[in-house]
Amino acid sequence: MTIRPIVRYPDRRLAVPARPVTAFDDGLRELAADLLETMRAAPGIGITAPHIGVPLRLVVLELDPVAGPQTYVNPQIEWASPEMILHKEGSVSMPGVTDEVQRHARVRISYQDLDDNTQTEESDGLRAVCHQHEIDQLDGVFWIQRLSRLKRERLVKKFEKMARE
Repeated sequence: MTIRPIVRYPDRRLAVPARPVTAFDDGLRELAADLLETMRAAPGIGITAPHIGVPLRLVVLELDPVAGPQTYVNPQIEWASPEMILHKEGSVSMPGVTDEVQRHARVRISYQDLDDNTQTEESDGLRAVCHQHEIDQLDGVFWIQRLSRLKRERLVKKFEKMARE
């Protein structure tokens, strides 16, 4: 397992939709392990392969250290509740800044595991927010694009100032 360099905002690679994973092999398992180590070192609770410059649809989440990490290959949202929630979000690619983003309160996703078995998962609260946030990233939608233009501009200025200091 290797801690990999994280692609930082505003790198253009964060705006490129990721390709589906087609090879379920040792290389994929190694990439997932590297993502987990990189995410923990950041630190963060979710990471995608594009966050380390690999344009593949792979997500690792670790919301509870006791439950451990979960890996999602080729995830997609199958259903989203009409109810919405506000949740504070950030990114390993833009450390030090957060803001509230409106997301669906509940979602159902389909995905494959590392052995190419198709799975579904329903989630709510933080896990639902994380699924939406990371799937957005796989689609080339960086989280700040979900903010109003004014909030986004303020957040980017704050991040740029922090980067200069």
